Amino acid sequence: MRSYSPVPPRAAGQRLLVGVVVLYLGFVLLLPLSAIVAQAFQAGLGPLLRTFDDPAANHGLRLSFVLAGIAMFANGLLGVAGALVLTRHRFLGRRVLDALVDLPLAVSPVMIGLAFLLLFGRSGWLEPALDAAGWKVAFAFPGLVVATLFVTFPFTLREVAYVLEELGTDEEEAAATLGASPWQTFLRVTLPNIRFGLGYGVILTTARSLGEFGAVLVVGGAISGHTQTATTFIYNALEEREEASAYSIALVLALASVVVLAALEWLKRRRRKEL
Repeated sequence: MRSYSPVPPRAAGQRLLVGVVVLYLGFVLLLPLSAIVAQAFQAGLGPLLRTFDDPAANHGLRLSFVLAGIAMFANGLLGVAGALVLTRHRFLGRRVLDALVDLPLAVSPVMIGLAFLLLFGRSGWLEPALDAAGWKVAFAFPGLVVATLFVTFPFTLREVAYVLEELGTDEEEAAATLGASPWQTFLRVTLPNIRFGLGYGVILTTARSLGEFGAVLVVGGAISGHTQTATTFIYNALEEREEASAYSIALVLALASVVVLAALEWLKRRRRKEL
């Protein structure tokens, strides 16, 4: 007869820990996404496809992807610039500025929207100057852009800053010693070295901007066909008991999140191969 030895306590503890983590992640992450997919297809393809004939739904999706594209571009540029300033320069107040970069991660998006209303809204601090220039920010597209840029600002900057700190300045100093200008050093030395960090940051920025709700709801007002994004469309559809439309748009956002996740994993594999 085959004899079985008892499982060592350490191995049993590791299996228990793995099991708990897998169950937790499955309950928190996979189960809700599965419920969205199942609910979206529950009524059949007809209601699902009819959602995309709704001008408000199409506008909300387009607006969300436009805001994500703007956030990717702006944070790609400003994130790299900010990371270089914080890691390659020493100046008075640098530590305070470094701490403020993480402010969007600590402040509620609803509070962010309210703060922008106090600045740009009716009777806001900057309303006289905006009226004189003929600009409208609150409850308009510029307000959505400002809110989205605020909530996504730390992601690219932090990812690039971590890479720059890890790399140090040896290669950049060597290039400068050989006669390279600051711009040549950036293009030929710094940028190639930070490309994976920049890629991570841009992907995280995209995911965060597509899922933003609180700030754009408050500062934009979720005006149908005007300032209503995909997330605020879902909220309004549920309020009006149009569940099929809400779940259909939620399914599109979930699929977009899967694509973003796949892109992030692809970058991670590419980086591991080069290390």
